[in-house]
Amino acid sequence: MGKQNDHKDCLQALRPIRDTLDIISGKWKLQIIISLNAGNRRFTEIQRSIPKLTPKVLAKELKELEQNGLLTRVVTEDYPVLIEYFPTDYTSTLSDVVESLQLWGENHRKHIFGSTTASADEN
Repeated sequence: MGKQNDHKDCLQALRPIRDTLDIISGKWKLQIIISLNAGNRRFTEIQRSIPKLTPKVLAKELKELEQNGLLTRVVTEDYPVLIEYFPTDYTSTLSDVVESLQLWGENHRKHIFGSTTASADEN
């Protein structure tokens, strides 16, 4: 009976982590959120701020972030039409997560490469 409870406890602990990773994981989502938080609002600004991000993938990722309430797409009916993307207030709830990931990444680089070196920065 104890093992079955341990399994349920494990699944209960993992479910919210899996949900979080489903929303923000992948190569581009956090980079897009960081770009938005840095003030990039137009599609081309966001794309230029993230090397190797294609327009097709950016459009897909922006749509998914909007569906999950992490950004707002604002269309200004003007000539030409202006489309801008803004992080929502809800996006700020990720700031501790992003800071923790950054700190862990910095510590991991030190753990793997030793003190910060040029070769560590290139990887």
